[in-house]
Amino acid sequence: MTLANKPDMTPDMTAVLKARARLAGRIQLTPIVESRSLSERLGAPVLLKLEQRQITGSFKLRGAMNAVLSLSEEERARGVTAASTGNHGRGLAYAAKATGARAVICMSELVPQNKVQGIERLGAEIRIVGKSQDDAQVEVDRLVAEEGLTMLPPFDHPQIIAGQGTLGLEMLEQAPELETVLVPLSGGGLISGVALALKTLKPSIRVVGVSMERGAAMDESLKAGKPVFVEELPTLADSLGGGIGLKNRYTFAMVRELVDEVILLTEEEIAAAIRHAYWEEQEVVEGSGAVGIGAVLAGKLENAGGPVGLLLSGRNIDMGLHHKLVSGETVEL
Repeated sequence: MTLANKPDMTPDMTAVLKARARLAGRIQLTPIVESRSLSERLGAPVLLKLEQRQITGSFKLRGAMNAVLSLSEEERARGVTAASTGNHGRGLAYAAKATGARAVICMSELVPQNKVQGIERLGAEIRIVGKSQDDAQVEVDRLVAEEGLTMLPPFDHPQIIAGQGTLGLEMLEQAPELETVLVPLSGGGLISGVALALKTLKPSIRVVGVSMERGAAMDESLKAGKPVFVEELPTLADSLGGGIGLKNRYTFAMVRELVDEVILLTEEEIAAAIRHAYWEEQEVVEGSGAVGIGAVLAGKLENAGGPVGLLLSGRNIDMGLHHKLVSGETVEL
């Protein structure tokens, strides 16, 4: 029986605290800083949690490392696998290498080549399958059934969620005055863990998910009242692509319960956020990581009130694409 098939309970605050202890010394404590330009625009303090400075360039290392460390020695010896849009794969590859485990990462043809290469450099095996996360998941299921690998999915897993929740702990410890926090939203692993930690420690805090208009699977599922299939489309926020799984066990319910609002951005608004991060904040941030900035710039965050935290979740953008965007060139998806 793989870890993913065990009868785990929905993660709680105890799981998040255990994750933080498990991760101590294995990940970066990333800084939180005020953005003067965004604060002036919003009329309230805006604080940036610079998680794109994490070791693997993304928050995904937290959940992946926590999940791998939670495995038994026998499970690690058999190896781990997952479908990924890139950043989870990089985090899982790093965690596997650090613990001596084999890692096989399955990705679709839509994953940018720079992210594929980043995973390869960490020693993981790569499988490119189809044109969607769902297609890649078919290969993951085969590896689990035929080769006995343990599946550690990118978001819908208790230890993944708990690991991401350590970000919420850090944000409130660094800035206890926060009243609203904007978090990138895809499959919901990040926002579920962060919202769990934030609302346990400060029930009054407002948690807002931010995604793209092109293929926002969690938003469509929330509107439908159940997980639904959404076509995966090319987007500047490529790490937010993919479905939430029609058999979603954890994140759909947690997002529905803990997230107060969802904001969707156009591709132009995501591009503007990437440019702002570079020219105004001197930070390289990928599209999925910059969506909180985009929401503020587009005036889509209403009734902010009090200090606002923006979680910048990753930096793993193709630098040729980044150069075009920050130079104001038109980019074809």
